Amino acid sequence: MPGADPFKRLKDDAEKRGSRAANIYAEACPSRALLELVADKWTLLVMPALRRGRMRNGELMRLVEGVSQKMLTQTLRALESNGLVRRIDRMEVPPHVEYELTELGLSLADAMRKLDSWVETHIQAVEKAREEFKKQNRPKSRQSKL
Repeated sequence: MPGADPFKRLKDDAEKRGSRAANIYAEACPSRALLELVADKWTLLVMPALRRGRMRNGELMRLVEGVSQKMLTQTLRALESNGLVRRIDRMEVPPHVEYELTELGLSLADAMRKLDSWVETHIQAVEKAREEFKKQNRPKSRQSKL
């Protein structure tokens, strides 16, 4: 049926589970904000990096190339406030702060590692598809009428 909502069954199933059930397809559902955090580029890089174990800020910056101090700090704070990362302050001078995944964060990092593996495995096929797309969609050159 044209114009039908392809996610209607999923939405209906979520409604049947109760009003407190998460429904990622519902605009007002709080799970959307969590999805936004989880889908963030830096989150997708920091979480699996922390699977290696407890790390200091500088270690994370070296491991996750290209992240600025500001973005790393914002990402770690967002992950901490959502219960995914634990900040451990050793209360030493000079400051000694470490970050580690919580149990909840570890479960998410495991899922993200699968995504990372997929990307690493398929990057060449995707790059080839991009090149094919460019060739097929390149504007035709206009021939001179001379």
